[in-house]
Amino acid sequence: MATVTLSDIRAARERIAGKVERTPTVLSQNLSEQLGTPVHLKLEHRQTTGSFKLRGASNAVASLSAEEKARGVVAASTGNHGRALAHAAKLEGMRAVICMSRLVPQNKLDEIRRLGAEIRIVGNSQDDAQQEVERLVAEEGLVMLPPFDHPAIIAGQGTLGLEMIEQVPDAALILVQLSGGGLASGVAAAVKGVNPGTKIIGVSMARGAAMKASLDAGMPVPVEELPTLADSLGGGIGLDNRLTFAMCRDLLDDVILLSEDEITAGIHHAYAEEREIVEGAGAVGIAALLTGKVKASGPVVVLLSGRNIDMNAHRRIVCGEAIGERAA
Repeated sequence: MATVTLSDIRAARERIAGKVERTPTVLSQNLSEQLGTPVHLKLEHRQTTGSFKLRGASNAVASLSAEEKARGVVAASTGNHGRALAHAAKLEGMRAVICMSRLVPQNKLDEIRRLGAEIRIVGNSQDDAQQEVERLVAEEGLVMLPPFDHPAIIAGQGTLGLEMIEQVPDAALILVQLSGGGLASGVAAAVKGVNPGTKIIGVSMARGAAMKASLDAGMPVPVEELPTLADSLGGGIGLDNRLTFAMCRDLLDDVILLSEDEITAGIHHAYAEEREIVEGAGAVGIAALLTGKVKASGPVVVLLSGRNIDMNAHRRIVCGEAIGERAA
């Protein structure tokens, strides 16, 4: 079965050098004291475009032929992949079309438009948006670069894993966001390729966690996409999933699901205690630690994956005015 290897990820790092930031990892004094073991925060929300997605998008665009670049690219997105792909395409002078559902927050739509990409709003789910992608590929010849189930996307996201294990070489546990699995599988392949003993736990929201449902079923299954504060983790994994389902099944040590209130607490903690602004998906690792659902016997690395939250919603959360409120 096809997979993405450590050598693929190392090649991706060379390919995207100078196009993405090597983000810092810092020690959280507060969380370290609570858990009784060092807890490090990987500040990927400080990445250009505000999320890890730029890594995969940059690697995928850089891997295209000249003929493919001339045709332009298209993707379905819950927001952050679209923003990253729009940015990467703009640097190359390429056409980019981003297809999204009505569940994507307005602030993410605005940023994608600002980067010059075309936007198509279709239906109420990632699956609906994907149908528009497939139409554009068939009728207009655009090149599809999906948000997760693509070898170049996975390898690009995996560069995060290389950085984390280099910055915290004695990491016993890494908490990583789990949605379609491009990030989780790439990070797990990188980390376990260097240090097989490091545990990788995927973290997602309880509302519409498609990969968790698919792993439980032993095969990709459809899951209703629901509004959630962790909107970046929404969407299905594709019933014809080629890579990420098998990689997550084989490489992840566990999966943890969080309620909307628990995600809210993670956002609040990130701001009040760590002085970091993160979106719902970006806060799930912190939230998992705060719930006590994660037990660690050694150094922990928590990925803060994105910061693209509507700031009015963020203000309500950190001021205690909103509990479990979707960032829209």
